[in-house]
Amino acid sequence: MFKLISSLVIVFFFVTKNTTAQVTAPKFGSGIHVLANDSSFYLKLGFRFQNLHVSEWKISDGTLNDYQANFLVRRSRLKFDGWIHNSKLKYKLEIGLSNRDIGSQGDEFRNANNLILDASLSYNFYKNWTIQFGQRKLPGNRERIISSGNLQFVDRSMLNSRFNIDRDIGLQLINHHTIGKSFLIKETIALSQGEGRNVTEGNFGGFGYTFKAEFFPFGDFASKGAYVGSAIKNEEKLKLAWAFAYDININAVRERGQLGRFIVDENETYYGKTLKTFFSDIMLKYKGLSIMAEYVNKKTSDDNPIVYADNDEIVGVFFTGNALNLQGGYMFDNNWEIALRYTDVNPDAVVSSSEEQYTFGLSKFIVGHKLKIQSDLTYRNLTTSDNRIIFRTQLDVHF
Repeated sequence: MFKLISSLVIVFFFVTKNTTAQVTAPKFGSGIHVLANDSSFYLKLGFRFQNLHVSEWKISDGTLNDYQANFLVRRSRLKFDGWIHNSKLKYKLEIGLSNRDIGSQGDEFRNANNLILDASLSYNFYKNWTIQFGQRKLPGNRERIISSGNLQFVDRSMLNSRFNIDRDIGLQLINHHTIGKSFLIKETIALSQGEGRNVTEGNFGGFGYTFKAEFFPFGDFASKGAYVGSAIKNEEKLKLAWAFAYDININAVRERGQLGRFIVDENETYYGKTLKTFFSDIMLKYKGLSIMAEYVNKKTSDDNPIVYADNDEIVGVFFTGNALNLQGGYMFDNNWEIALRYTDVNPDAVVSSSEEQYTFGLSKFIVGHKLKIQSDLTYRNLTTSDNRIIFRTQLDVHF
């Protein structure tokens, strides 16, 4: 890890010192900008971290007990993006540095640290058409595509943690066009390996295919607000985004498709099924008001999430089912926001138990999402165990 960070610092120093590039840092939160004097490349370097405190209580016989607390660096990341040769050829690299970002990995990752989040190159080859190659987030549910630094609450909902399709490596074809004066439509088609990010041992089953269409009947949001939580930028006119996405992961061998444990028996034989995931979501903003809703349904092609080995023993279970997430908030003129969230997660009965969550959030946005303090209080209504109360506070700093 130290060698990696040292190498990046050395490369950055070399670029800025030996190319007579223009180096600027316009303001806090905008990163460090490097532009070659001959305009042959552009680099934006950013760094962010999130420090989190969590308190949790179990509710037994109407009283709070079994108190647990935790302090941790939730996320710590380096971000590099810009263009090469000209503005039509763009790149993005994002590296995770915290232990929660990295995680321990198995043989499928050559037992290496899982550092790389994004590593991609995109080319705007014709009018509104762009092709992208590399590792990026798949065009799935809105909450996952929103950066973890731009969330309305301390973290994403349980819908996302159970059912999202995350990142993968492959190709994405992206287009947008306008009907009439303002009706904007965006489409994305992705072909990916299907095993998620940073897998080194090739394709275990079939490929993943993801299709997404998004409709903006009143035109686009300000400052990419369709994928930014909270009303950071007030929309003077009502803005609405409505999206549908469908992911087919052929012969997936991980319990959640691009995420989760690999389904393998004691003889190191991998077993898979085709997973199908449907998403629908909306984002609405008007002045200080913001509302987001998401629905997901994930199932296997044979409607049976249980995986049997050749000897009829159970070797794994795919996480299938459906979930609904509703949330909204109001941003006051002093940049304080109150927000509410309701999440209903319903896995298939053989997979896990159902759960409801009710969350109240209170946040102070000092410099938008670049410097903020967020807190939320969640009541977890569990069907098979004692309910929980969770309180979280998080400081987010984004240079």
